[in-house]
Formats: sequence, structure tokens, C-alpha cells
Amino acid sequence: MNESDLSAYGPILLQFLIALGLAGVIVTLSTIVGRHRASRAKDQPYECGILPTGDAREPFSVQFYLVGMVFILFDIEAIFLYPWALVYHQLRWFGFVEMLLYIAILLVGYVYLWKKGALDWYH
Repeated sequence: MNESDLSAYGPILLQFLIALGLAGVIVTLSTIVGRHRASRAKDQPYECGILPTGDAREPFSVQFYLVGMVFILFDIEAIFLYPWALVYHQLRWFGFVEMLLYIAILLVGYVYLWKKGALDWYH
């Protein structure tokens, strides 16, 4: 890599340093300014305004994890489709076949989730 290639990463490094600095400032200010008095109410777990009942170690339904898998599949698909669409004209047939393979792999995931009932939202 030559110097001009490395200078293209300068704005990304600057943004990373600004974000890291801002996060540090916010955490430091909240530690300095915030009240730190322990109380019985603060020590209880917060359950969306509802008093907690039962044990915190209860197993979750598999449906919860399958919905998470659906989100991840949609998210990853969207992330990789945008850059592919931008360079599609440069990739030609290789890029087209590569994306068909990618979509086929995602389709296997969707079929698995469909068979397991993760797409049945009304139960």
C-alpha cells in the first residue's frame, strides 16, 4: 500500500477517535455528576415497570432464538446486498453467480426457520 491508500483511512480513524473520546467523556461525566446512593428499589431488577416474579434462570422459548435468527438473516442480507449492488457492473457474471450462491445459502436459513415455525407470528 502506498501513502495515498493509507491516507484514505484517515477520516475513519478520526471518526473512531472522536466516538471513543465522546464515549469516555460521557461515562466520566455520569460517574462524577450522578448520584450513587444504593437503595432497595435500585437493587431490584427492572422488568418494564412490572414487579419481577419467579426465578431469573427460567429457560427461554426456542421461538425467542428463532426470531433472533430471522433478524440476523435479514440484517446480514441487507448489509451485503448494498455493496454488491454498487459494484455489480464491475463483477459481471462472477458477481452474479456469487450473489446467487449467497442468496441460496440465506434461503436455506429461511426454509429452516419456516419449518421450525419462527415465521408463525400468531401463536
